[in-house]
Amino acid sequence: MNGPDLVSVSMARQAQVDVVLERFFSLAKNRAAAFGPQYVQLWETLESNTVGGKRFRPRMVMGAYQSLGGTDLEAAAYVGAAFELLHTALIVHDDVIDHDFVRRGVANISGSYRDAARKAGSSEKVAEHSGISAAVIAGDLALFNSYRLIDRSGVSDVVRSRLLEVMDDALFASAAGELIDIDFSITAEVPRVDDILTMERLKTAVYSFECPLQAGAILAGASEEVIQTLGDFGREIGIAYQLVDDLLGVFGKEAETGKTTMGDLREGKRTVMISYATSTAEWESIAPLIGKHDLTHDEAEAVRQVLIDCGARSFAEGLARYYANRALARLAEPHIPPALRIELHPVVDAVLGRVK
Repeated sequence: MNGPDLVSVSMARQAQVDVVLERFFSLAKNRAAAFGPQYVQLWETLESNTVGGKRFRPRMVMGAYQSLGGTDLEAAAYVGAAFELLHTALIVHDDVIDHDFVRRGVANISGSYRDAARKAGSSEKVAEHSGISAAVIAGDLALFNSYRLIDRSGVSDVVRSRLLEVMDDALFASAAGELIDIDFSITAEVPRVDDILTMERLKTAVYSFECPLQAGAILAGASEEVIQTLGDFGREIGIAYQLVDDLLGVFGKEAETGKTTMGDLREGKRTVMISYATSTAEWESIAPLIGKHDLTHDEAEAVRQVLIDCGARSFAEGLARYYANRALARLAEPHIPPALRIELHPVVDAVLGRVK
C-alpha cells in the first residue's frame, strides 16, 4: 500500500470513529438536558476535548483489526472510540494532577471552568477549585463510558469479556504509572533510567499501544500467539515513542509539536535525558535549573546545550532507536501475517522519523 492509500485508509478509519463519538456525545447531551443546561455544557466541554485529536489509539485498534482480516468496521470503530475516550479521561485527570489549565495552547476543561468562574467574579482560589472539580467530574464520565462503548460494540459475550479485560489492563497499568510519576516528582533524587522507562511504559505505552493493538487482534479472532506478539510490539514501540516525546519536550519545534519546550524543564520532569545527565560531570552546572519555575529562555538554552554536550540527548535518541528496532524484530516473527507487517511498519518509521 503506497503513501496516498495509507492516508486515505487512515482518514476513513478516523471518520468511522468520529461518527461513533459524535453519536455518543449527541445521546449524552440529550440525556443531560433533563438535568439542566449546566450539565449539557459539561458534556459539550468534554466533547470539545476529544475533537481535533489524531485518533492515534483507534488507529492502532482498527489497523490491527483490518490487517488481520476483520470486516465488521462498525464494531471496530466502537472499540477504537472506547480507547479514545479512555485517553480523554486519562489526560483530563492528568491535567488535574499536574494542576495544568492549558493543553496544546488552549484552555482545557479545568481552564475553561476556571475562566468562567473568574468572569463570574470568583477569587483565583475559588475559580481554580471550580475548574479542577469540573475536570474530575468530566474525567470520571469519560472513564466510565469508555467501558460502555465496549458494551455497545455488538460483539459476542466472549469477545466483549476479553476486550473489557484488555481495557482494564490498560487503565490498571496507567494508574500505576501515574502514581510512580507522582512519587518521582516529590523525591529529590533523580530515578534511574530503567525506573523511568518502567514508569513511562505503564503510564502511557500500555494504553496507547499495547492494549489497543491487542484489542484489535482479539476482535479479529487472532491466535493467542499473534495477540501476545502485538503486545510485545506495542511495548517496545510505546517506550520508543515516549523517549521521543521527552526529547521533543525539550528540543522540539513548538510550531510543529504544539508543545512548549520550557514546560518539562520548569517542571523538573524526570526523563531519561535528565537521569543520564546526573551521572556526568556536567550535571552540577544545570542541577539548580532543573525544576526552576521561572526558568528563562536563556537558562533553558544553556540546559539544552549541556544535555547535548554531556551526551544525554544522543543517549536518549539511541535508546529510542534501540526500542524501535526491537519492535521491528517482533514484526519479523513468522506467525505475523504480511498485511500486519505492512500496517505497522509505518508506525515504527513515524516514531523514528521524529528524532532524525
